[in-house]
Amino acid sequence: MFGSFEGKTVIVTGGSKGIGKGIAKVFAKHGANVAVVARHLDAAEECAKELMEDGSVVHACRGDVTDLESMKAIAKEVYEKFGSIDVVCANAGIFPSKSLEDMESNDWDHVMDTNTKGTFYTVQAMLPYLKKAEYGRIILTSSITGTITGYAGWSHYAASKAAQLGFMRTAALECADHNITVNAVSPGNVMTEGLAGMGEDYLKEMAEAIPLKKLGKVEDIGYAALFLASKEAGFITGQAIVVDGGQTLPEE
Repeated sequence: MFGSFEGKTVIVTGGSKGIGKGIAKVFAKHGANVAVVARHLDAAEECAKELMEDGSVVHACRGDVTDLESMKAIAKEVYEKFGSIDVVCANAGIFPSKSLEDMESNDWDHVMDTNTKGTFYTVQAMLPYLKKAEYGRIILTSSITGTITGYAGWSHYAASKAAQLGFMRTAALECADHNITVNAVSPGNVMTEGLAGMGEDYLKEMAEAIPLKKLGKVEDIGYAALFLASKEAGFITGQAIVVDGGQTLPEE
């Protein structure tokens, strides 16, 4: 059993929907103070309201991970509200599809700014507060795409996710002296709002490609993040945990 998260403060970027919401839900359920960060305040507030129905402590924040000053303001706001920042889940990301032939420089930059620079800005803004914590945890949401596999139309996304892991390893070295660990979760196919409208046949086909014959749940990623954020995981840093139901195992 993990040690208690009571009194710990967790920030989740991109936390109002999808995997981010799953991460926020798991931490809230385990007693943490959770700050849900989203580009649109109404979306963050709607998520917070839902998660607070069982008595959890959740705070909604409007923030843009591509803007360093925005992330610094979030860090200050959350620290002043809860008195600490203990765990940062850099989850915000986008995955628009565009072929290499049709991709323009602004398409590439938009994805890299959000997924890669956004991770950097989030971590940099939160670092002064993490240093004050008993122990700090930084958890990145990466992907199997780009780090293990490829997918047509996602060359910019794949590059951004591979870059996250390069960033993670060096950040882990720099943060080690401050008792802060830096790790990542690399999800496979996970059931989110974005997939819900794709139709039963498409979802069945996706599930069939996974050895466990089912899509992951957003909470599956949340529990991996919970483990990496725990006191018990304090000797793990610079590592990525693949959560994919065995999707990357087959040779064909």
